[in-house]
Amino acid sequence: MSEQFTDHKLTAIFYADIAGYSRHSARDERGTHRRAMALLDFASETIVDGKGTVLRYAGDAILAEFSSILKMLRVAIDIQTELARRNAAFTMDERVELRIGLNVGEVLQDRGEIYGDGVNLAARLEAAAPAGGICISAAVHDQIRGKIDVVFLDVGLTRLKNIETPVRLYHWAPGVNANATAAYSRTNLALPDIPSIAIVGFENMSNDPEQDYFSDGISDDITTALSKIKNLLIISLDTDETHNQNDIRSLGREHAVHYLLQGSVRKAGNRIRVSVKLTDTANGQHVWAERYDRELEDLFAVQDEIMREVVVALDVKLVAGEQARAWASGTTNLEAWECVRQGAYLGIHRSDPETKLQARQLLEKALQLDPDYAIAWVMLGWIYQQYVDVASLASATENPESSLASMLDCAHRAIAADPDCADAYCLLAMYYLEIKAYDEALEMAQKSVKLAPFNGTILAEAGMVLNKTGQPQRALELNKRAMQVCPMYRPGYLRGLGLSYYLLQQNDAAIRAFEESIARESEYLSAHTNLAAIHGELGNQQAAALAVAEILRLAPDFSISDYVQGLSFRDDPVLRRMEQGLRKAGLPE
Repeated sequence: MSEQFTDHKLTAIFYADIAGYSRHSARDERGTHRRAMALLDFASETIVDGKGTVLRYAGDAILAEFSSILKMLRVAIDIQTELARRNAAFTMDERVELRIGLNVGEVLQDRGEIYGDGVNLAARLEAAAPAGGICISAAVHDQIRGKIDVVFLDVGLTRLKNIETPVRLYHWAPGVNANATAAYSRTNLALPDIPSIAIVGFENMSNDPEQDYFSDGISDDITTALSKIKNLLIISLDTDETHNQNDIRSLGREHAVHYLLQGSVRKAGNRIRVSVKLTDTANGQHVWAERYDRELEDLFAVQDEIMREVVVALDVKLVAGEQARAWASGTTNLEAWECVRQGAYLGIHRSDPETKLQARQLLEKALQLDPDYAIAWVMLGWIYQQYVDVASLASATENPESSLASMLDCAHRAIAADPDCADAYCLLAMYYLEIKAYDEALEMAQKSVKLAPFNGTILAEAGMVLNKTGQPQRALELNKRAMQVCPMYRPGYLRGLGLSYYLLQQNDAAIRAFEESIARESEYLSAHTNLAAIHGELGNQQAAALAVAEILRLAPDFSISDYVQGLSFRDDPVLRRMEQGLRKAGLPE
């Protein structure tokens, strides 16, 4: 049988699918089908008008190709902009939205269609796109940079289902200012007078994505321990970020660091191999490299040895007592450590209540194995904090009063286990904030920063305390500092940054920060409520309507009075301003 396909070709790949079709169809099957077909007809017509070719439909999905990346991008933006305009007139139950993924790559042609990895990646990009928005690959972004007046937000390296290597993603959705810059741009800084290291999260070499928590945990523990050394500046970079020698020099200039620490972890059965190298960013030369092949139970000894070697290589002089703090692993129970790493990974990276429960159970198991494991108490306390935080939907399934008491108990137990645990005082600060004991919250936040002045999470949380106690300018400074020491910061940093700008009446900057946080984590309620309040206050009705729709999607029973009552701001004028903005946006009382 002869082959019917032609050679591979390079093409621009467009993949779109209707967001939440099954959920809408369960409520109104006929109405959803009618609106979906109208949407697909509109999208198909726009693709053809934009010189694209519709190749096939798969249920509620469209696959198309373009000869021009820029034409494809303009079509995708036109489709989403028009759909946002149309959807503004509908209730949440009536709204039907598209997710669009755009890629460019080699494809195989056969019987008038295209196949291959490029198409598969486009489909995964679509699934990663925000509802009503667009997700593009780095290959597309490289081609359109500076050629179109639209800002795509860098979401970072992301693991996509059935895609072997992580992919850098970029998001856009209607409502983002076309002339906006990133909410926070890093500038080249002067090298500090003390030794400084950028630590890249250790790479998982076990060919099992489920082991990511293990490699992340090793690098996180090393980062945490080294960050306690006062005359050593530490910043952390993304787990999947790698650099050649030229990149290392650029990284040194961009982040003002003297050295780069990289590593990889391979776990097989009861054996573990940890490879580490330390590079001078000024010349790209290796300062030190080592490989450790050990039994798994020797893991903590390997971590301690790595830290000793780094300190010796940098000729850092430790003050009395600091060495013990830096090298303390917190537990000698390997199973407890694994439970904490898995629990922390789930608790940070997933927001649904079921996963939070799973994380809590893992942390509770760790504490059964080692009741004096301070960081396990802290991580468990953060889970309970999310149950009482009105900005987090986790509170829907838990008793707030009981969770608040558990949060306090966790903080005290962590401090009893380790009186110098900065994270425990940070947790205690958030507890006092929840009960509106503002002076105590400030005191604990300041203590946590003093203990760990280069810990990005602690700086960001201390910034949140300052925001809510009437000191937004100081909070802004702490948030920017947190982003400097942790360049691959989580979306929560952006929410704190946006809140500072909102409180300082810098609305444009606040909008950009909240929009960027939503592009990276769309399920967190407070970013949407803050956006709605700002747009309502400014009279931006279309943008306010989009934010309101997202709020009601996340919290169908949302009411202004309940939400504002749960906020912990010292100043009543802030609450009144927030309340008025939400009311003008059109949210229910």
